[in-house]
Amino acid sequence: MANEVNMSAPAGGSGGFTFDAGKIDGVIKKWQDLQADLKRDYDDANLMANVKAPGKEFASSDWVKLANPSGKAFLEQNKKMQEYVKNYIDALTAAKQKITTKESDTQADLSKTGNQAT
Repeated sequence: MANEVNMSAPAGGSGGFTFDAGKIDGVIKKWQDLQADLKRDYDDANLMANVKAPGKEFASSDWVKLANPSGKAFLEQNKKMQEYVKNYIDALTAAKQKITTKESDTQADLSKTGNQAT
């Protein structure tokens, strides 16, 4: 039995997609790699959000006033992206689990059917 789910577009539409359960681990891995990159970026964002003035003159303090809000905006956007990626990984993992469970159930049903007397 193939590990593939075919989704067609509604009547009158074109398109659709094919979901290969065997390839989902590779997709999940790519999203996990992105999540790791975002976590590393978060550390950099913390540095940008907490810049200290190198001196006590007006130019340094003006630069900090501009740099910190920008860093904080990047930090906030990074948090949102990490949450999005985590939710997507969770959804992919749940989809994989459903397909794996459904496939196991189908195999079990087919085995039972094959063992019935005719």
